[in-house]
Amino acid sequence: MTSRLMTATRLLARAALIAGSFLTIPTAQAQQPAGITRTDLQRRDLSAPGREAVQVRVDIAPGKAFGRHTHPGEEIIYVLAGTFEYDVDGRPPATLKAGDVLFIPADTIHAAKNVGDVTASELATYIVEKDKPLLTLVK
Repeated sequence: MTSRLMTATRLLARAALIAGSFLTIPTAQAQQPAGITRTDLQRRDLSAPGREAVQVRVDIAPGKAFGRHTHPGEEIIYVLAGTFEYDVDGRPPATLKAGDVLFIPADTIHAAKNVGDVTASELATYIVEKDKPLLTLVK
């Protein structure tokens, strides 16, 4: 009986974790405009208390832009495909293509636009404070 109880408990715990993961979709998912797809790849606690790493694939259709926003931590970008123009406060606009990288400091206002004629894709890695919205739009 103890073995069955432990198995049932494990199954319930796994089910709760899976269900909980669907309830914690980042705020960014609800805020994304048409022509932009954000795919959450992984979210992991870091050894630094209160911090986590989040990886997201962002695909932006030609001519579309993701408006000015911030993150509660650093963003490290690797361009997978296409051509992006990044507007980071305090810097001149930067045009990046596949294979290029960009570092955006915590709480820095920035925006991205696909300036090419194919879907542009990036791998965004965030090192952020836990329990804060991953993305905050700026007006």
